[in-house]
Amino acid sequence: QVQLVESGGGLVQAGGSLKLSCATRNFDTFVMAWFRQAPGKARELVASINWSGSTTSHADSVKGRFTISRDNSKNTVYLQMNSLKTEDTAVYYCAAGREGQGYPYWGQGTQVTVSS
Repeated sequence: QVQLVESGGGLVQAGGSLKLSCATRNFDTFVMAWFRQAPGKARELVASINWSGSTTSHADSVKGRFTISRDNSKNTVYLQMNSLKTEDTAVYYCAAGREGQGYPYWGQGTQVTVSS
């Protein structure tokens, strides 16, 4: 019974910033991740973070611009997005799972639209 709820999406101009949040009832020892999917494109792994927050990974397309983080005391994972590009426009999904076992738990998604 893992429930993930994203927030923070919206409209932003290119070069601007947004911070997405994903809240859950309990984090346990989950690996957390952010995915995104644009119309006509496959779902893409944007970033992931291990249960302790000591290890992160970011897709090449967002390295240096996006940062994933988590606060286990608040049962929340974040995605700080800076220097946004129109190519970042997509529905962003929060996901959770056990290390090395994929992501069986998903949020509903939040729309991020970057205008030029």
